[in-house]
Amino acid sequence: MPAFEDKTDDELRFIQAMKIDHRSVSAGSDIIHPGQEDAELYTLYSGWAFRYKSLADGRRQILNFLLPGDLVGLQASLLDASDHGVEALTDVELCVFPRKRIWDLFVRMPNLAYELAWLGSREESIVDDNLTSVGQRTASERIAAMVITLYRRADALGLVNEGSFAFPLSQQQLADALGLSLVHTSKTWSKLRKAGLFAMSGGRLTLLNPRLTARMAAIYERNKAPRPLI
Repeated sequence: MPAFEDKTDDELRFIQAMKIDHRSVSAGSDIIHPGQEDAELYTLYSGWAFRYKSLADGRRQILNFLLPGDLVGLQASLLDASDHGVEALTDVELCVFPRKRIWDLFVRMPNLAYELAWLGSREESIVDDNLTSVGQRTASERIAAMVITLYRRADALGLVNEGSFAFPLSQQQLADALGLSLVHTSKTWSKLRKAGLFAMSGGRLTLLNPRLTARMAAIYERNKAPRPLI
């Protein structure tokens, strides 16, 4: 796909040899659970997921959303025990790589090791953007930022058709990602829909005014250069 950098034949052979499984996980199930000590490394092949942390009383912060091509579990695979969870937002398919072979990648394929580090840095950057929203943006700006960011990520993957893409997030999940109450999220979401920024129908979101949505969120067009894929 145009969203991703090409791989050499040697890199493809190494990745295929390293892959140990192609796994399906149903929506609502944990891909990685908090405290897990044997979490593997995954590439999300299809579907949506999210990474989260929970407090003892059940409150949850969604750290970032994961789309096809994203790396899943890098932190968990390098730690003795995962300090977060990853849940399937929709039914997903995963390419599975054993955590015990990550060191082989650094030793034998330094180019792929660099790409692995790049993907980890990209995820950190997405979390930084979400933290900026939670800390500094208004409720309307937070939702606008989430919508335009997910729209652009989906568009790069060919998942947008005539300005519309599948949007599987519930309002509770939006609230958990944006640091808002469910009531505040619902009211703000309705206000933005009535203002004509976007429309929802049949689980799909149509962005009606991308430029206005981006301006409201203070998120501007970025370089769409192809990115690594493991």
